[in-house]
Amino acid sequence: MMKKIVNFILMLLLIAFVSCNQNSNGNDIADTIYYGGDIVTMEGDSAIYAEAVAIKDGKIIFVGNKSDAEKKKGNNTLMNDLQGKTLLPGFVDAHSHVTLTGIQAASANLLPAPDGNGNSIDSLIAITKRWMDENPGATTKVGWVVGFGYDDGQLKEKNHPTANDLDKISTTLPVMLIHQSTHIGVINHKAMEVLGINKDTKNPPGGAYRRIEGTQELSGVLEENAFFMSVPTLLSKLTQEDQDYLIAQGQKLYASFGFTTAQEGRAVPASVSTLIKAANENKLIMDVVAYVDLVAGSDAIKEPWLSKEYNNHFRIGGAKLVTDGSPQGKTAWLTKPYVVPPSGKSADYHGYGVFSDEDLTKYVEKAFENNWQLIVHSGGDAATDQFIKAISAAEKKFGKKDRRTVLIHGHIVREDQLDAMKELGIIPSFFSMHTYYWGDWHVSETMGKERAFEMGATQSALKREMIFTEHHDAPVAFPDALRVVDATVNRISRTGAIIGPNQKVSPYVALLSITRWAAYQYFEENTKGSIKEGKLADFVILEKNPLKVDPLTIHTIPILETIKEGKTIFKKEL
Repeated sequence: MMKKIVNFILMLLLIAFVSCNQNSNGNDIADTIYYGGDIVTMEGDSAIYAEAVAIKDGKIIFVGNKSDAEKKKGNNTLMNDLQGKTLLPGFVDAHSHVTLTGIQAASANLLPAPDGNGNSIDSLIAITKRWMDENPGATTKVGWVVGFGYDDGQLKEKNHPTANDLDKISTTLPVMLIHQSTHIGVINHKAMEVLGINKDTKNPPGGAYRRIEGTQELSGVLEENAFFMSVPTLLSKLTQEDQDYLIAQGQKLYASFGFTTAQEGRAVPASVSTLIKAANENKLIMDVVAYVDLVAGSDAIKEPWLSKEYNNHFRIGGAKLVTDGSPQGKTAWLTKPYVVPPSGKSADYHGYGVFSDEDLTKYVEKAFENNWQLIVHSGGDAATDQFIKAISAAEKKFGKKDRRTVLIHGHIVREDQLDAMKELGIIPSFFSMHTYYWGDWHVSETMGKERAFEMGATQSALKREMIFTEHHDAPVAFPDALRVVDATVNRISRTGAIIGPNQKVSPYVALLSITRWAAYQYFEENTKGSIKEGKLADFVILEKNPLKVDPLTIHTIPILETIKEGKTIFKKEL
C-alpha cells in the first residue's frame, strides 16, 4: 500500500514538473494580448465580437473572453489596450498592381480632386513642370518626364491632352502622362521620336494610335496595346535600385491603408525577378502574390515560387489575361455602343477586345492544363461573353475543379452572365469604387443610366449566393480600403448622386469582400481573412468601427496601425 502511495505522489510530482516546464518554455504564453475595443472577428454571416485576442509567434492562439485570454499572460506578454478602437483582420487586396503603385508614388501626381489637383490641361502642365523642378535627379537619371493619374472625364476640357500640349512641358525630353485607368497614355513629339512612331505607324492589334481628326498625324494619345508597347522603353531606364525603391514605396502605401496582403496583378518576367530578389533579401513587409501575364511571360510561372505557400512573403498565384480596356477610357468592349463615342469614332462604337475567340481559348486552356489559377481582366459585357465562352470550353476539355478563376472588374456584367459564372465557379472581383470616381461620367458619357446603375453588381451576386471580392486596382485609385468599403455600401458619386441603389450592400458584407472572401479567392481561407485561432496575426486597428458609424462616413475613419504576423508595419503618427 505504501508503495502505491509513493508511486502516486511521484506521478503527481512528474505531472507538476512537466506542467511547470511547459509554462517555463512559454508554449501557451502569448506575446501580445489585444483587448479593450471592438474586436470584429469576421467569422460569421453577421458581426461576431470577441473581448480579447492572444497571439504568439505571428499566429493567433486564442480568441474569446478577456478573463480566459489572461490565462495566456506571462511575465513578458504585452497587454495592448485598444482603448475603444476597433481591431479587424488585415485587409486582403483582391486585385491591384503593387509595383506600379510605386511608380505612382515616384511620379507627378496628376489625379483630379479629391486625390490631387489635375482638373484641367493647364493644371496638368503646371503640375508636371513643378515636379520636374522639384525632382531634377529623376528626370536626369531616367531621361523621361512621367506624370500619373490624369482623367479626361474630370478635366475642364473633357478631353485628353495632346502631344502639342505636352510639348509645353518639354521639347527636349520625352514626356508621358499616364491616364488614371492605366490603359491610355499621352506623349509629346520627342517621345514619338524616341519610340519611333509617326503618322505611317499602323495600329497594333488590340490598340490604337489616335489621330488628329481629318489627318493621319498622331495626336499623342495611345490606347491599350499601343500604350503598353511604349512602356518597356520607359521601364528599361530603371535600375535595380529604382525597382527596389518602387516596391518599397508601393508596400508602404498599402500598409498605410490597412493591407497586409497585396497583389501584383499583371506581372511580367522582369517584375517577377525583382519581387523574387526582394523576397530573398527580406524586403517584403507584407505578403505579395503575383499573377503573371500569360501572353508576355508564361515561362516565369514555375516552382518554387508558383505555390500556395509564401516564401519570404512572396509567391506566384497563377496567370493573368487582359481581354479589353477600361470603360472610363472608352476602350472596354461592350455589346451596346457608348453613349458618347471617342473623338473620331462612329455612333455605333462599342470599344474592342484584345483576342480572337480562338486565341483567348488557347490561353485559357494553357492555364487549365497546367492547373494555374487564372484571373482575367474583363471590363465590358462583350469581353465577358468571350471570357465565359473560353472558360466553358476549357472546363469541358479539362474537367471541373476548384480553380477559383476570377473575373477582374466586370464593370458591366449582365444577370445571365452571373448565372453562367456561378455555374462555372468564377469569382467576380468588382471595382465598385467606379461609382464614386466615374459614376457621373458613366451615366452621361459611357454607359448611360441603366447600365451604369448595374455596374459592380454586388447585390445581384449575393442573391445568387455567390461570394465576391472588391478591389481598388491601384494605381488606378489609391489603395484605400475604406474608400472601397464606402463605395460598395453607399455607391455615391463625386456629385452626390447614388449610382444604382439596388446594388447596395451592408457594411459587413463590404468588409467580407476585403477580408474573408478575398482570402478565399487566394486559397488562403485557412490562414487569413478572419480572427480565428490558428490563423496569422494579420490585423488593422481603426479609430472607429465601420459597422457602428454613419455609413456615409466610413471612408473618413483613420487607419491607426497595420500589423503583419504580429509585427507593426504601419503606425499613424498622432
